[in-house]
Amino acid sequence: MRILLLVFIVVPVVEMWLLIQVGGFIGAVPTIAAVLLTAVIGLGMLRRQGLSTLLRVNQRMASGELPAQEMLEGIVLAVSGALLLTPGFFTDAIGFAGLTPLLRQHLVGRLVARVQVFQGGAVGGTRFREGEGSNTLEGEFWHEGEQHEDGRHKVERREDQP
Repeated sequence: MRILLLVFIVVPVVEMWLLIQVGGFIGAVPTIAAVLLTAVIGLGMLRRQGLSTLLRVNQRMASGELPAQEMLEGIVLAVSGALLLTPGFFTDAIGFAGLTPLLRQHLVGRLVARVQVFQGGAVGGTRFREGEGSNTLEGEFWHEGEQHEDGRHKVERREDQP
């Protein structure tokens, strides 16, 4: 939690400082143009890298393998795309780093090596075995508040539907 708070404070301050420095060096309009240009270039790269990753996911799944590496690469690509859309040079640098195939594959490879991937269905819940005794009782019920005019309880009978 503290790390996230620190990130949400430090990153915007670094971005503002960099934008002010670059704006002072090359001017306001070129700085804004550079921010927009990096976003457009980054989105083009993101689209190309995303399609490549999606094709590799399909190939791995078609061969019966779990595409864990490719799925994590997709997450890195999504985060990189979000960083590229965030105005600023610091987040653009991190976003472009995530779009670099060798760097991204190295990062994801290290993550996969540290995480054990399980493949299988969901497990849990209760078991029911036919033939075992159960606590299910058939019977009638009534609600306490429902009575006939003569004081008898109303009983609603229902036939089981096949």
